[in-house]
Amino acid sequence: MKLLFLCTHNRCRSIVAEAITRQVCGGLVDVQSAGSQPARKVHPLTLEHLAMHDIPVRGLRSKSWDSLPDYNPDFVISVCDSAVGESCPLWDGQAARIHWSLMDPSVLDEDAAACDAAFATLIATLTLRMKRIKDLLQRTPSKGILAEEFAVLANLYVKANKPERERQSLFGFHQDTGKAGWLY
Repeated sequence: MKLLFLCTHNRCRSIVAEAITRQVCGGLVDVQSAGSQPARKVHPLTLEHLAMHDIPVRGLRSKSWDSLPDYNPDFVISVCDSAVGESCPLWDGQAARIHWSLMDPSVLDEDAAACDAAFATLIATLTLRMKRIKDLLQRTPSKGILAEEFAVLANLYVKANKPERERQSLFGFHQDTGKAGWLY
């Protein structure tokens, strides 16, 4: 499966999503990130927080979607609200479009504690989402089922201060249906 994360500046959220997807899903997902107006430089706090969570940062760079003319993703996920309405001429009609509204922690750089908490929440949320996608991919679902699950996962947010076992008990894949949902 090919996955493209879009954010207008491709300097924080889409970069984090790309790095986490690559780490969590490995060879199951061919992942890229890009932006319509790339900053040309990854925000330094993005790289710092990824490294603090032992997520590899090598090769991550801010780039324009124009630099990926031969990349044909199955899914395009916008991760910032300004990118959701942007036209993606290279992929329109070829890829399923999904929006995950994620807060940009790099805008909180004036408040170190708030910035750290926001990065931890972003990383925990994306890690859990991509673990769910990995679990689903290992069952070889159709593109339609994957699109449904990506849409469901858009509503999954994690408070970073909760232990992982508690986070995972709240949301998961139902054994009966294989679909994502809240577990009671």
